[in-house]
Amino acid sequence: MRRRHFLAGALAAPASAALLPACSADRRRRSADGTVTLRFQSLAWQQESVAANKQLVAEWNEAHPKIRVEYVQGSWTGVHDQLLTAFEGGDPPDIIHDATDDLADFAYGGSLADLTDLLPRRLREDIPPESWRTATFGDGVFGVPFLQEPRVIMANRALLEAARVRVPTARDPWSWEEFEEAAKRLTRKGTYGVAWPLKEPVSATLNLSLSTGGQVFHRGADDKVTIRFDAADQAVPAVIHRQLGADGTGARATLSMGGSDTLPGFFGGKYAMVPLGFSYRQQIVQQAPEGFEWTVLPAPAGPGGEQRQGVSPQTLSIAQDSPYKEEAARFIGFFLRPRNMVRLALGDWLLPTGTRALADPALRTREHGWATGAALASALRPAPAQAVRGYPEWKDKIATPGLQEYYGGEIGMEELRDRLVKDGNLVLARYQR
Repeated sequence: MRRRHFLAGALAAPASAALLPACSADRRRRSADGTVTLRFQSLAWQQESVAANKQLVAEWNEAHPKIRVEYVQGSWTGVHDQLLTAFEGGDPPDIIHDATDDLADFAYGGSLADLTDLLPRRLREDIPPESWRTATFGDGVFGVPFLQEPRVIMANRALLEAARVRVPTARDPWSWEEFEEAAKRLTRKGTYGVAWPLKEPVSATLNLSLSTGGQVFHRGADDKVTIRFDAADQAVPAVIHRQLGADGTGARATLSMGGSDTLPGFFGGKYAMVPLGFSYRQQIVQQAPEGFEWTVLPAPAGPGGEQRQGVSPQTLSIAQDSPYKEEAARFIGFFLRPRNMVRLALGDWLLPTGTRALADPALRTREHGWATGAALASALRPAPAQAVRGYPEWKDKIATPGLQEYYGGEIGMEELRDRLVKDGNLVLARYQR
């Protein structure tokens, strides 16, 4: 991909040339009295989240007049290419908000600082090892994972009661077989049991497949990754395929939809259940018609009640070119104190990674399904493709069209497997020479 060639070229620049912009940036952002200015690029976009971010920056600045933080509003749209340009120019933000599935090239390419020895001990110990794994590339940690989003099922409570299906809980979830049966019972005239918004099918498929033992990407003793698509990897896609095809319990029209596109049909009783990310609860609260009753159900479990699913948490990183890494790490330590992490989680309607924040009563209430999400936190694992170089190309060119055709009934499982594995391994091999 062009952007990866661009990154390689930028990172290959002589070290002496790379130092010049950083020195210039140092002069611009250290005043005569020694006051340092850090730039923090935030990708917060929801009103509550932006407000929480800006308030925390203001509180830091009030308490630390010699280390000021400048809030820079970024956007999730195009953030990868925007950061490439900033790194190539030698003047990126000091503190970078991103997500773990976007960090691999930057981490391996030397654009991000290794945080292993920079972060306060309190923060290192508060976030579980499984979360740290999502931001670990090689021997270094290149981001602090702080917010994460499990996949859950938004369900129409009235339709569940009318169909007399057992309502699952985090302690007693549906199996995938029970989920299929529930979808059948919920499918009635004018109502589909489930709507799968699969405009971008790869993440949902891979992350939910952890529950059935799916892995897809396998790292060998030589540290090279190969793709397999075995029975455990095929189990969840097969369920979705049946629901959209032979069973007729899934709405085929939602194959090309994003999550938000399904909400009008959900509110209108066209879909009884919609698997979505946890943060979609906010849109439901804001947009649902008066009197609409809904509930949050855990995603189905695999054999033995396995509830693992993959996540790519939001992260805070420090640019390798930043002349103020220690100051930036101090700000991150403040920004992610437990009480602050709770504020950020509430603002984004997501789960915090920190164990102390997750225990806060505000995130354990049954209202709006917070308790269901919190109960799933211990089952969240790094997304299967987290540290796989070449994954974006495999996803865009091979997996996305392949899964869309499979779910649409245009190809079968064997053809899907051949594409994902044979063509996919050719792609990964180019990144692992």
